[in-house]
Amino acid sequence: MYLEIVSPEATLFSGDVESISVPGVNGEFEMLANHAPIVSILKAGHVKIFGNIQLNEDVEAKFTKADKGVWLAINSGTIEMKDNKVIVLAD
Repeated sequence: MYLEIVSPEATLFSGDVESISVPGVNGEFEMLANHAPIVSILKAGHVKIFGNIQLNEDVEAKFTKADKGVWLAINSGTIEMKDNKVIVLAD
């Protein structure tokens, strides 16, 4: 599935991922390919991106490397998934 993470300053990530886990207001949830369409508000926490992730050098410092992917700390945001495309608007 395709993921795009956008902040007010820049696009932080765009590319194919295996899965993504986000801090929803009602708890953390994960999305895989072919997940049902969803729109949700996000709270403070980590956006966890799994797969073979390649980050641009100019935003690499904002991410924390994990065993099978990377994490991005956010204060809040929204997420939309539709047709195997996930868009995270992160603050």
